[in-house]
Amino acid sequence: MFKKEISEDQIIFAVRKLFLEAVTELPEDVCEAFEESLKIEESLMGRSVIEQLLKNKDIAKEESLALCQDTGFAVVFIEWGSDVYFRGKSIYEAVNEGVRRAYSEGYFRKSIVNDPVFDRKNTNDNTPCILHLEMVNGDKVKITVAPKGGGSENMSAIKMLKPADGLDGIKSFVLETVEKAGGNPCPPIIVGIGIGGTFEKCALLSKKALLRKLGESNPDPRYAELEKLLLIEINKLGIGPMGLGGRVTALAVNIEYFPCHIASLPVAVNIQCNSARHKEVIL
Repeated sequence: MFKKEISEDQIIFAVRKLFLEAVTELPEDVCEAFEESLKIEESLMGRSVIEQLLKNKDIAKEESLALCQDTGFAVVFIEWGSDVYFRGKSIYEAVNEGVRRAYSEGYFRKSIVNDPVFDRKNTNDNTPCILHLEMVNGDKVKITVAPKGGGSENMSAIKMLKPADGLDGIKSFVLETVEKAGGNPCPPIIVGIGIGGTFEKCALLSKKALLRKLGESNPDPRYAELEKLLLIEINKLGIGPMGLGGRVTALAVNIEYFPCHIASLPVAVNIQCNSARHKEVIL
């Protein structure tokens, strides 16, 4: 027997509310990271950029305006408890309806085209969403939304390394990807890294890594140390805030990993711009 029932309307309402808030309110951990970055940024131009970003987030919240004109892909993660019964036609359609209402009510830019190659006509409601649905134990439903801008997503990359490439190969690929991106993803950035799994699993891990609260390290001390090392090396590149030079290119490096095949070592880098928007709720 199911312990809880969640209706289609509850999903629609939750997704709508989350996107209305996520697009206009920068998470507290990101705001704190901006404040901390001011303590180490020596470039006057870089400091000015960070100060403007802090001012921008205040205005966006006070006036319920989008933090950035690119209000992003509507990326949604749902962890669905096995003891929860869904009452409705389709979870996917319910999430899309929530996205549709939020982007219309918030007057957010709609950026999704219906076909990637031939038609490229705007769907006019920012759907379909990108939904990652995972079944978990329990009687809770956790919904996390993450509006993801196109500029930073375009700078992301994946590489199927050989096991012999090892740690040095991972470091080189990450640094090459960030250096090649330069100022395009609007630094200060957050670097999400996925290691292991298959081609698609690795990419998903890198996306999920961006959801971790800034300042929280990977629980495995070896990966935590690698996060620290990569953050130091990335900030030595001198790209700086908005690519104008400085010590603060990245606010954090978050790594997620998964077992992989003996013949492979996939690595994915998902770059997040300074407008690191995400919001979650548990039903």
